[in-house]
Amino acid sequence: MPEQEKTVVLSAKEAARREKMLYGKQLNVLFYIALPLVFYNSIGQVFQFIDTLIAADMSSEVVSTVSFVMQIEKMLQAIGSGLSIGGGILIGRSYGAGDMERVKKFISSIFFMALIIGVFILLLIIPFMYPVLTFFNMPEELAGTGTLYADLVVASIIFQFINTIYFAIQKSRGNTKVIMWGNLLVIFIKTSLNLITITLIRKGVIPSEYGIYLLPLATMTAHLSLNIISIRSLISRKNPFRLSIKNCTFTRDFMHSIAGLSVPVFLEKFIFAAGKAIVNGLCGVFGKTAVGALGVSDRICGFATNPINGVQEAESSLVSNNIGNRNISRAISFFYKSLILTMAYVFVIFVITGVFKEQIIGIFAKNDEVFSWQIKQIYDLERYDNFLIAINVSVMGLLYGFGKTKVTMILNIIRLFGYRVPPLLIFTQVEWIKTALGLKAIGIAMLMSNCLVGITAGIVAVRFIMKHKKAFNDASPLKE
Repeated sequence: MPEQEKTVVLSAKEAARREKMLYGKQLNVLFYIALPLVFYNSIGQVFQFIDTLIAADMSSEVVSTVSFVMQIEKMLQAIGSGLSIGGGILIGRSYGAGDMERVKKFISSIFFMALIIGVFILLLIIPFMYPVLTFFNMPEELAGTGTLYADLVVASIIFQFINTIYFAIQKSRGNTKVIMWGNLLVIFIKTSLNLITITLIRKGVIPSEYGIYLLPLATMTAHLSLNIISIRSLISRKNPFRLSIKNCTFTRDFMHSIAGLSVPVFLEKFIFAAGKAIVNGLCGVFGKTAVGALGVSDRICGFATNPINGVQEAESSLVSNNIGNRNISRAISFFYKSLILTMAYVFVIFVITGVFKEQIIGIFAKNDEVFSWQIKQIYDLERYDNFLIAINVSVMGLLYGFGKTKVTMILNIIRLFGYRVPPLLIFTQVEWIKTALGLKAIGIAMLMSNCLVGITAGIVAVRFIMKHKKAFNDASPLKE
């Protein structure tokens, strides 16, 4: 046993889980790690669906405001995502290599970094929210309500950061059941509070125009509830990787490593979310509810594409752990199995949502025939790109696991600013094309960008594997 492990003793359960990740049957391990995440993402998509219905119950303008601000929220969440993915890679590799002291130091360092960054975001962004919204061309009639709503959304970010890092720590150790139950708790509390809000609005207790502000407050309360549980777990004396400022290590090598892995992920997700906000602004030329129609279409497509992110997360964690154990051929094999699972899942959901398309759209449209027609114009095209998105998801899991975050950043920038924004600019700014296509322009732009990035990601994966084939064959796992 390596010298480092003497000061950190794993429980029998955790040691068995680590053994399974490094040496167990691959398909069984992928299911074991991925299923809790897929289940959560599936349930999460259902509850996001409910959240959108709750917003739709208020008005189509509220749906558009929520859809618009969602991209601003994703831009800021990109910081936590970058730190969690980069930190997860470092933790996973050290965990696979058996260097538990290093794991302990990384966990504390990454957690406190996230906390500091979260506070900094609150102080920097909230005072300038209205200019930010107008910069992204939020319609003037939505900006007044949207500013306070966006301020509350941003205020909830710090609570979400804590949970994001906590989940990254658990995922890198293969403890995905904790992630599933934690997220289900957040979903249950948030949705319950939102349903109470709608009930109070319908009974006239709360004015309908104030309902939108209670949505982010519900999110804040839900994440704060999980914060209490996650922090108690991290500081528990029973935790072999107990959280402590004393364990932090901000050495030059650590900062260089975390920045090299996290900054590209942050830029990737931040730029992509910023680009989505630009896309929403461009879509606004078709009317103030067009953004809401795109948001609903994305929600429906999310039934196929969101749950498979759980497979991607499991894949990247398993790849990272096995690289730490120097078992490269095993690491790459998880990519193939991930690809099969994601494609199969997307096919099943594609068929189901196709059969019940009219009913699903009708639920969102609330007897608004114009809004229903707008959703159909986009969704009828966008749904076909889900298969190519599945390819992209699996390739991203492979690249994240290998720490190739710069490549994933480039792929997503190309997806947005190479494959999506330019066609949409042409479709919305050239008058005769805009008139000829109408709202289908949005669906075509989404279809083109997602299909092209799926093809590009597939080519990147093939070239990556072929280029490193000799390294895969030469590497051998560590013996314990």
